[in-house]
Amino acid sequence: MMDWTDRHERYFLRQISRHARLYTEMVTTGAILHGDRDRLLKFDPSEQPVALQLGGSEPDALAECARVGADLGYDEINLNVGCPSDRVQSGRFGACLMAEPDLVARGVAAMREAVDVPVTVKHRIAIDDMPEWETLVGFVDTVAASGCVHFIVHARKAWLDGLSPRENREVPPLHYDLVYRLKAERPDLHITINGGIETLDAAASHLDHVDGVMLGRAAYQNPYVLAGVDQKFYDDGAPVRSRHEIVAAFLPYIEREIAAGTHLIGITRHILGLFNGLPGARAWRRYLSENAPGFDGTPGEAVTLVQTAAEFVREDHDSAAA
Repeated sequence: MMDWTDRHERYFLRQISRHARLYTEMVTTGAILHGDRDRLLKFDPSEQPVALQLGGSEPDALAECARVGADLGYDEINLNVGCPSDRVQSGRFGACLMAEPDLVARGVAAMREAVDVPVTVKHRIAIDDMPEWETLVGFVDTVAASGCVHFIVHARKAWLDGLSPRENREVPPLHYDLVYRLKAERPDLHITINGGIETLDAAASHLDHVDGVMLGRAAYQNPYVLAGVDQKFYDDGAPVRSRHEIVAAFLPYIEREIAAGTHLIGITRHILGLFNGLPGARAWRRYLSENAPGFDGTPGEAVTLVQTAAEFVREDHDSAAA
C-alpha cells in the first residue's frame, strides 16, 4: 500500500472504525535510517492501534528501524515479504525474500531482540515456479523458529518475472484453502488472511478458519466497507456513523493540517471513495478533484470546500446497510 496508507488516510479510516488495526504504507529501512523520520513515521495517537510496516532484509538495519518505531509508539512492527514491484526486488526486500526464509528469520530475530512490541510478517504463499504449499509451510516454519507467531498471508503466489505489481494483485489465483490448511496444521500460530476480501460478511466467513482478516485496497477504494467493523467484530455498541457524519468528524483534522501547511489534495485524495454507490458520489469526486489540487486558501475555506462537495450526495437510507 505504498503511497496509499499514509497518516492522512489512517486518520480518516479511524473515523469509520475505532478498533480495526491500521498499517502504515511500507517504509524502507534505508529511508528511515537516512531520511526524514518525522515525515515518514509521524502519526496521530488517535490512529492507534497502528502497525509500522518495514521493507528491508539486513538484520541490523531492521532491528534499528524496529527500535525507532517502537520508541515512537507503534503497536506492532510488520515486515513486508509480499510486495512484488521491481523497485522492491532491486532492493532485496518484499516478495523476493520468500526465497530466503533463513534471512527473513534472522531479520525477525533481530527485531524481536530490539523491541517488546509484536513483530509480524506479511507474505505471499510462494513466488514464481516455487511449489505453493511446500513453499508456504517451509517459509512459515523457518520464520516461526525465530519466535514469530503472527503471519499475515496474501493468499496468492507472486510472479516476479512476467507480471506487473497490479497484475500480481489480480491475476494469480487465490488459494484460501492453503491459508486455512496452514492454520489447521499450525494451530499455535496466529494466521491472518489477506487478498480479494471485499465485504464484512466475507471476512466473517474467513474467521471460521483463521484468526484474522486484512483488507487492503478494498478498504481504500471503498472505505465505508469498514462501517460496522466495530459492531460486528469488536462488540462495540456505538452506532455506525453515516458517511456525512464521518466527513463532519474529519473536518477538524483537515482544518488543523491545512493550518500546518499540508496541501489539501494530499488529504482529499484519500476520501474520494467514501460515497461510492450513492446518488451524487460522482459530483463529490469531481468537485474535490477539480478544486483541491490548486487550493491555496485558509483552513476555514478548505473545510467549506469539503462541506460543499458533500452536499452533492444524498444519504437517505440506513447507513449501516449502505
